[in-house]
Amino acid sequence: MKLAEALIERKALKERIKNLEERLDRVAKVQEGDRPTEDPTALLQQIRGALEAMEGLVTKINRTNIAARFGDRAIMEAIARRDRLTAEHRILRRLAQEATPARDRFARNEIRFMPTVDAAEIQRQADAVARDLRDLDKEIQAANWTIELTE
Repeated sequence: MKLAEALIERKALKERIKNLEERLDRVAKVQEGDRPTEDPTALLQQIRGALEAMEGLVTKINRTNIAARFGDRAIMEAIARRDRLTAEHRILRRLAQEATPARDRFARNEIRFMPTVDAAEIQRQADAVARDLRDLDKEIQAANWTIELTE
């Protein structure tokens, strides 16, 4: 199995677990005299099975990410860089947005706020980080389809 296939399977397992949790919530209690539409014990058993499968899959994915090479580094290091770039991009976008003056003054005697940074320059930095992030993500995605999952 390729690493990308394992990642797709992990996503499907997460969605299945979430769905099972929602179903379990709906049958956790019923009006006195009524019966639940599904057996909560059976749902809990299904959740435990899915969580066990998730644990095994995540372990294999993590082992693969540590062992597999991506240029001169491990995939895990590229993922850590992608996470950092994602956070940096989010922070820069928010800063640029907050530093953009709003036209919400109604009278001359109201308080006027001034930006402390150059919003246009911060936006240019955010755009550069976004470009680096897209490039790195494409490389990681491509590698995921060539790397075999570690057992």
